[in-house]
Amino acid sequence: MNELSSILSAPVAQLGASTVTLGQLLAAAATLFLVLLVALIAALWRAANARAAAAAEAADHARDAEARMAGILQAQAEMQGRLGAVAEVFGARQAELTQSIGQRLDAMTGRIGQTMTEQTKSTHESLAKLQERLAVIDTAQGNIQSLAGQVVQLQAILSNKQTRGAFGQSRMEAIVADGLPHGAYEFQATLSNGNRPDCVVKMPNGAPSLVIDAKFPLEAWNAIRAAADIEGSEAQKYAAQAFRRDLEVHIKAISEKYLINGETQDTAFLFVPSESIFAEIHENFESIVHRAHKARIVIVSPSLLMLSIQVIQAILKDASMREQAHLIQGEVIRLMEDVSRLDDRVRKLQTHFGQASKDIDDILVSSSKVTKRGQKIEALEFGTPGAEPAEIVAAQAQARSADSRTGQLRLRVVDEADA
Repeated sequence: MNELSSILSAPVAQLGASTVTLGQLLAAAATLFLVLLVALIAALWRAANARAAAAAEAADHARDAEARMAGILQAQAEMQGRLGAVAEVFGARQAELTQSIGQRLDAMTGRIGQTMTEQTKSTHESLAKLQERLAVIDTAQGNIQSLAGQVVQLQAILSNKQTRGAFGQSRMEAIVADGLPHGAYEFQATLSNGNRPDCVVKMPNGAPSLVIDAKFPLEAWNAIRAAADIEGSEAQKYAAQAFRRDLEVHIKAISEKYLINGETQDTAFLFVPSESIFAEIHENFESIVHRAHKARIVIVSPSLLMLSIQVIQAILKDASMREQAHLIQGEVIRLMEDVSRLDDRVRKLQTHFGQASKDIDDILVSSSKVTKRGQKIEALEFGTPGAEPAEIVAAQAQARSADSRTGQLRLRVVDEADA
């Protein structure tokens, strides 16, 4: 016991003038453990109360739902009883109407199913074509290095400005014409401000058009390539500055000429006809890319333009599918209008049936009055001269009964003595 007391009283740490013993440290740890245990028990108790409250609320909601469902079922039963009375009288007519509606619904369902099947098939085909083209793009990316070796031959073709513009324009036109249907684009279109961009892509649902420019300043780029073969960094520096200046001027011109509020999109495409030039711009001229983004101009290579055109093509197809869905919705709305008219006619028929029933009740009241008046006349006991008793009885019997012309109403006067 003395050893345990000595161990517990052994100092463990020194905090200023106070000495912390092992017993004090263990007591503090036990106190902290008890506090944590109490906090855990309180948290568990609160969670149990919350779960119980949630369960009670869910039970209340379930009871309310059951009560509403019972009311709905009761109303449905009453409606079924009323409709059953009408169905017994007009069963044949209802069968014909049901058959006609069934035929129209079957025909409409068949047309809707056929349309949805065709649209699904068209969507799958479009996705398959998109995947094939993406695979072609991946293959083209693998061939970029081999195509870079042919840049020297391409420079001979792009030696003058007119040849360069024709080459970039033709390549851009080939990509756009291959990816979009006829009528979804227009080359050399005239805008409201009189400017004529290289290509205008018409967006669906009346959205503003997308402008594509293919006039890339290749002279400054050729100057950079030529300066790379000359020793000394000054020539390369001046060529890079000239290229940056020319490209910034061209980006500003596109932003001022082709970005028209309400007529064109907020973003325009600057087409670069070479993947190697596109990669070089993003690698060594990042400031130009940022300036183009601020001016809402996107620099695109042939592969990126092809991918963008495919996305626009998918948007156009989706808009076409939405138009077909609108037609289907219109057919469904017209079908609901037919059902509404059928309900109105059934209600009118029910009103006519109620009026006929009231007329029959009035006829029965009138016949009752006639019967009473006949009984009063019979009570006067008028005699017929020279008539035999049997003939008198037959005449009275004939007078006491009356048949209607249609045979549906037969009134008989009953004598109180016979009754």
